[in-house]
Amino acid sequence: MAESWPVGSNRTGIAMQRLRKVLIGLVSLTALSAVVALTTAGGSLAQAVNPGRDCQHITTCQFQKGGSYRGCLSSYSCRYCRFEASTCVIGGTRKRCSKSVCTWG
Repeated sequence: MAESWPVGSNRTGIAMQRLRKVLIGLVSLTALSAVVALTTAGGSLAQAVNPGRDCQHITTCQFQKGGSYRGCLSSYSCRYCRFEASTCVIGGTRKRCSKSVCTWG
């Protein structure tokens, strides 16, 4: 014989609240796992090798006869930035400022 609860009983409501919390927790955990997986899989080699630098993978191809090579070459280059002293005018007064100078290395 099935157990029956009196009308207005709160046991069903409590069970539904627990189930809702468990489902929300599982969905949140799944979403967090997906974000972590995509972040680590999509992270570029540049970030792992040189954090804080702008690095790019460059492919150069040459298929002309008589060249120094035929095919594709792959290289890796990073942009390095540094501040250099310069002068600037602020409010009509010459001041000593810094400018950012970037080069590819």
